[in-house]
Amino acid sequence: MAAATVVEADRAASEGAAFSGVQDRGWDESQLRKYSFTTKPIPRLSHTDPRAEMLINNEEPVVLTDTNLVYPALKWDIEYLQENIGNGDFSVYIAENHKFLYYDEKKMSNFENFIPKSQRMEMKFSEFVETMHKTEEMGGEERVYLQQTLNDTVGKKIVVDFLGFNWNWINKQQAKRNWGQLTSNLLLIGMEGNVTPAHYDEQQNFFAQIKGHKRCILFPPDQFECLYPYPVHHPCDRQSQVDFDNPDYVKFPNFKNIVGYETVVGPGDVLYIPMYWWHHIQSLLNGGVTITVNFWYKGAPTPKRIEYPLRAHQKVAIMRNIEKMLGEALGDPHEVGPLLQTMIKGRYDQDLS
Repeated sequence: MAAATVVEADRAASEGAAFSGVQDRGWDESQLRKYSFTTKPIPRLSHTDPRAEMLINNEEPVVLTDTNLVYPALKWDIEYLQENIGNGDFSVYIAENHKFLYYDEKKMSNFENFIPKSQRMEMKFSEFVETMHKTEEMGGEERVYLQQTLNDTVGKKIVVDFLGFNWNWINKQQAKRNWGQLTSNLLLIGMEGNVTPAHYDEQQNFFAQIKGHKRCILFPPDQFECLYPYPVHHPCDRQSQVDFDNPDYVKFPNFKNIVGYETVVGPGDVLYIPMYWWHHIQSLLNGGVTITVNFWYKGAPTPKRIEYPLRAHQKVAIMRNIEKMLGEALGDPHEVGPLLQTMIKGRYDQDLS
């Protein structure tokens, strides 16, 4: 498995434990939710370490501890943002519990009985702060999560901070790997304990932590069959169907074989999340508000000369394209599954030698 080098790169620093030196990092393991699977550590390296370069080139995760990518934003907190972020509208999700399962509103018409687990609302930043404080005071299960692309409605001080990001470093990362354009910078502000359940993205991501700590558990693309993503035409496309808090091993038996790679990122850390790598993100319990900014890039163009055997993420892309093509050809996404079953049953699911 390609991800094995993730562990090898950091073995000296983290031999025998998923976390090392946690006592001096401002959090402890009591703030982590308990899951049934084992994990190995994602390396924490200087951006000047040749091993960091190797991991990014191999499209494997690494935490970079000293990029200064978002240094001007490390002063951001709720009060500073409320004063300076401007009067634009912000997308805020409200969920009945700590899990914020993403859904694509454009695909909801494909599944008429689909009921989202969270609701998106547009509100001013001051309204979000008031809603968050009220939710905290109530002390119930309900939670809120702001997820908004930074745009030209932000105030002057935020613009100055944004322009002060280490664009020189990140532009070099983009150029040397022939990635496509920067598609967005997503601002994430979450309550303590919030969880974004396991999913994968079709873009390269530098995940820059600004305030608080987040636990990030990643799974390589070759564990696709252990995570049971929703169909491509479902609103929860790219999300795992497995409830990590209470896995149904009868329905999802391969989940027993899952192995994660994890880290906890704090202010100033930048986690590289490669395309098609699954990630399950938790704001630490009793850790206060968390603030993160994502830097999302389109991947490099498909090489003219394909090398075989294909890598796991390439096979995931092929599967997605087959599902999309069948949905279009059949005119009904609900016919895709039965057709695939007809194709496979008795033909590709047994030894025909």
